[in-house]
Amino acid sequence: MNGKIIAGFIVISAALAGIAVYYLQVYAYYTPATFVPGAEISLTTIEGKTPEPILAEDITGIDADSSPLRFRACFTTPMTQAMLTETYVTYAGATPLVAPGWFNCFDATEIGEALERGEALAFLSQSNIHPDVDRVVAVFPDGRAYAWNQLNPSAEK
Repeated sequence: MNGKIIAGFIVISAALAGIAVYYLQVYAYYTPATFVPGAEISLTTIEGKTPEPILAEDITGIDADSSPLRFRACFTTPMTQAMLTETYVTYAGATPLVAPGWFNCFDATEIGEALERGEALAFLSQSNIHPDVDRVVAVFPDGRAYAWNQLNPSAEK
């Protein structure tokens, strides 16, 4: 009888720990990202090599202090891809990271496939926004745009 109680306690403890870990990974640390002057969506210029704010509307974003890679944002821009490529630094090797399932506007698979097909274009928002982490922005022809943080090439070596 004692063995059944102990086994039951272990199973219940493991289930509760699993639920807690899942909640902490998917929900707990995320907060809405703020996009106030000085923290808006920006792209790095070709000439000055400095980030400057771009026109962005309907911005929705999430971020977390627990990891620099948890930032995601969705927005629209009236700026065309042609104008962006003439003014801002493109980003080779852009790989969107998967967002939590509840952040519906960000579909990393769709964005990644569009980047591979050349439908969407990736730009450097800010280099080393955190040590070894770049912020990347992908823009679709219809003005939909997405931003995320990813390890920069020097960190991956």
